[in-house]
Amino acid sequence: MRIGLQIPEFTWPGGPEKIGPTLAAVGRTADDVGFSHITVMDHFFQIPQLGPPTDEMLEAYTALTFLAAHTSRAALLALVTGVVYRPPGLLAKIVSTLDVLSGGRTWLGIGAAWDEEESLGLGLPFPPLAERFEMLEESVQIILRMWEGDDSPYDGRHYRLERPLNSPQPLAVPHPPIMIGGSGEKKTLRLVARYAQACNFFPTPALPRKLAVLREHCEREGRSYDEIEKTCFLPFDIGPDGERAADLLPFLERLAGLGVQTVIGSVPDIWRLRGLEAVGKLVIPAVEDL
Repeated sequence: MRIGLQIPEFTWPGGPEKIGPTLAAVGRTADDVGFSHITVMDHFFQIPQLGPPTDEMLEAYTALTFLAAHTSRAALLALVTGVVYRPPGLLAKIVSTLDVLSGGRTWLGIGAAWDEEESLGLGLPFPPLAERFEMLEESVQIILRMWEGDDSPYDGRHYRLERPLNSPQPLAVPHPPIMIGGSGEKKTLRLVARYAQACNFFPTPALPRKLAVLREHCEREGRSYDEIEKTCFLPFDIGPDGERAADLLPFLERLAGLGVQTVIGSVPDIWRLRGLEAVGKLVIPAVEDL
């Protein structure tokens, strides 16, 4: 099992002038202690579950590019990009650029988006959910074509591209892994089975059923279920010095038994760095053979 880091907030001591140095230190520490992925949310306002919308929130791909310059090993991705935030041709270029600059360490995380408040606040489109799912599938199709070097016109219901040229291409072979976020059984997991290399779940009692549904979709799509990396989001609240790490390990073992390969989570008071170091010392080595 691999352990990844989510950085969901930037309201740290010292105010905006300290965000850059703190984020650099967080990235370096996470990379050094063995986190497999470093992820940020793709939001423009802070989400209600974590704080008021006025809390500091960095644009995801600018932050990831900054993190690329301060890390050398961990995979980098937005968990996950809302499909309405950037047109697919532009998104393909952004992720390709990040992959080139990071030495081939980028993933594309993408989903149907849910935060209507920030979309309306910034003048971004926010059509009904069914339409956003159509946009999601077309976006993935366009991005894959661009990463395959196919610059022929694309004429879809939601997007029309006359020449989807992409140069330079990503370094990752055959392309940056695609994670489709969400666990909806009828649409999202079908798209995962059809297009993605990874999925992301919450570790609820419904997880075994979600995995079974994904397997069924893979069978219908003629896709190997084992090709798809199963990830879960789980906060790593083990105490500043890891005093509660032993309580977390049995739960991670159960997730591994279900087939979860990567767990991505946030660390309280991440700016202190001690929590990151504790996860690196007490959790990452303990689960690497699961």
